[in-house]
This record gives sequence, C-alpha cells and structure tokens, in this order.
Amino acid sequence: MTDQATPPSRPAKSRWRGWAVNILLIALVFGGVQWWKARPLAHGQAPALAGMDLAGQRLDLRDYRGEPVLVHFWASWCPVCRLVDGAVASIAEDHPVITVALQSGGPPEIRAFLREAGLDLPVIPDAYGEVSSRWGVAGVPATFVIDGDGQIRYATVGASTGPGLRLRLWMANRAD
Repeated sequence: MTDQATPPSRPAKSRWRGWAVNILLIALVFGGVQWWKARPLAHGQAPALAGMDLAGQRLDLRDYRGEPVLVHFWASWCPVCRLVDGAVASIAEDHPVITVALQSGGPPEIRAFLREAGLDLPVIPDAYGEVSSRWGVAGVPATFVIDGDGQIRYATVGASTGPGLRLRLWMANRAD
C-alpha cells in the first residue's frame, strides 16, 4: 500500500481572490474592446438625423429635444443585430427610439423583414450608408443614447442588453 500525499487545499480566500482578479481582467479586456470598436463613432453633439420612415412620415431627432432618445443602427443581414432587436423593440414601447436600417434594401424589403421578425420600429432606410457615415458607423449594430440637449452620452458597437440600454437612457435622463 502506497501512501500518496494529497496536495494541500487552497484556502477559500485565495480562491476568491483569484476569481476576482480573473473577473477584473475579463472586464478590462471587454471594456477595452468596446472602447476600441466605438472610437470612430460620433461623439459630442449628435449629427443631424432626419428622413422619411417606412410609412412616409418625417422622422427628425430634433423633435425629441428635452428627453433621451435611443438611436439604433442595424441591418437586416446582420445576425448580431437580431440578438438586440427584441430589446430595442421593448424600449421603443416606452422611450423614444429611432432606428436606421443600413444597406438593407428599400422600404418594401425593410417592411418585409420587420413583419417576418415581428418588429414594429420607427425606421429610416439608409440604403447607401450616407446617414451611417455621418454618425461614424462602420459596423452594426451601433447604438447611441442622446440626452435631452442633443448630446451623445453613450455609443456602442455590438450587442447590448435591454437592461444595459435602459440604464444608459436613465443615466442620460439624470444628466439633464
């Protein structure tokens, strides 16, 4: 019979410290990647955003002065955008939202996509990327939170959660 030595167990405090360091490193890497992707996005005063929606009604960001607005750039061909669509639609039920469909065809194609996805969103078509270019959007989804004074408070590229977007809208409202 051999007597194998068992390795000493790590104290619980040391394990928790290791977890905390790992979580902090992951958060720093994630934050750094988000910052890097958001660098080209517009900041400061929001660029002009006006156009005809799918129903032929004029949408203009300036009409929402005094309250925070979520501006969301997406594309029908973007799989990551589909992950965020439900959160944006939910927010549109109780906050002002303007979405911009980047290179997703004309109004008939965008309407068909929204109908198939079960979404009802105010959409400005951006077939040639002109609006997106003014906002510095090179990849989608890209989401901006504009405060009541027309200042961009938050801008992000990639997937965002509903609670995260709602928190940013709330913080933009508090900043006014």
